[in-house]
Amino acid sequence: MTTVELQAPILPTSADLEIHIRLRTQIHVTSFTAQRKVSKLMLDRVSNLLCGDAPTLVVADRLYWRVPVWLGFPTTGPVGKVSEIDVDVETGEVLFDQTPLDDIAAHTDDLARRTLPTAG
Repeated sequence: MTTVELQAPILPTSADLEIHIRLRTQIHVTSFTAQRKVSKLMLDRVSNLLCGDAPTLVVADRLYWRVPVWLGFPTTGPVGKVSEIDVDVETGEVLFDQTPLDDIAAHTDDLARRTLPTAG
């Protein structure tokens, strides 16, 4: 089962809300493919200790997979989520630029320092 995230406008603090969604589209990129694309990007551009996890389908101005990026160590396994990367469901385009990759690298370094025991 795929989780769907709907990006909606900001609503007033008190409002009646009823949502009906009917959407028909061709998804050319599966969630598994999106996860693999993000894992490969992390391996090639940031760190071999990062990988994509199961994505969420986001319904916004276009459809895309939102893939969580996790840091893991061979000895301890997954440590924590460091970011999310989006992948267009129609084209397979990984939606990022260098700034988010730099931010992911910095967040990864910070999480690794807080997680790994220090040598004494």
